Amino acid sequence: MRYIKALFQVALLLGTVSACTVSRRPVTWVLLPDTQGYAEKHPEILHSQTSWIAAHAGEIDFVLQQGDLTDDNNEEQWAVVQAAFSRLDGKVPYVLAIGNHDMGSAPGKFADVRNTSLFNKTFPVEKMDQLPGFRGVFEEGRMENAWYVFRTGKIEWLVLTLEFGPRESVLRWANEIAAQNRDKTIILNTHSYMYSDSTRQGGQDWWRPQSYGIGKDSLDDRVHDGEQIWSKLVCKHPHIRFVFSGHVLNSGVGTLISVNGAGFPVYQFLANYQGGVKGSVNEGNGYLRIVRYDLRKKRLTTETWSPWLNAAHSGEEHHFTINHVILNQN
Repeated sequence: MRYIKALFQVALLLGTVSACTVSRRPVTWVLLPDTQGYAEKHPEILHSQTSWIAAHAGEIDFVLQQGDLTDDNNEEQWAVVQAAFSRLDGKVPYVLAIGNHDMGSAPGKFADVRNTSLFNKTFPVEKMDQLPGFRGVFEEGRMENAWYVFRTGKIEWLVLTLEFGPRESVLRWANEIAAQNRDKTIILNTHSYMYSDSTRQGGQDWWRPQSYGIGKDSLDDRVHDGEQIWSKLVCKHPHIRFVFSGHVLNSGVGTLISVNGAGFPVYQFLANYQGGVKGSVNEGNGYLRIVRYDLRKKRLTTETWSPWLNAAHSGEEHHFTINHVILNQN
């Protein structure tokens, strides 16, 4: 009976059960922030997440991962990540970001320099450009800045995934991609953007990209925090409507709705369950976010579920609905 109840709860989360009428399900994507602790200590939990996603492939349109795939950026942990995500190949499109733990001059050197060789060895462009939705990258042979397009019914979603502390040159490129695709709804996926007080990361906030070794870079290589990404990219384009990030500890959650330069709302979210986040157990206990957009009701719903525990998160801040979400393509 408990198993049947859990299955029904999952169906409700994914929007595949309706109390009265059967209608097309909402657009559904899954967020997998900061999986680093699983790669280091609990690979079985990461495997439970991607196994669950693969099992529900028919109800999930795409997966967005927010960086810190690994904890120590070493061969062993990248092998864990590769094995887990390969389960999604040919079943569910996925987009990866890199975090400060995925780059550096050596394992355990967190973002002291922009060395992403192990990430690009594990997920080379030659592999990723065979996946559905892939459109291109900023730098030849490097996946840390890339863009994708996914069509769900009448809506085309453009996903921009940007590196940790994106460089000035990267933001220029991202502006160009956005300007060339005004007919699409853009989702920005990046590691560091929101803070746990539901503001954009900036000022004296902890864990800003400027506080790492790459923060010393200048000119076209200078890094940007959340507030700077907003002012130099997000607020300039009326069709950038969503931003998803991880990285920040404390509560590990934050939600912000801001108005861009054209007067449209932008929905910005922090989600992080890793070890070090308040209340975290087993490096996150396998929690992931399920985001659904109901085109007919103009409603965005977020739920937090753990395939490892087969249970929903108990915190109210992990389950919420935003009404009157009107996209540029509605």
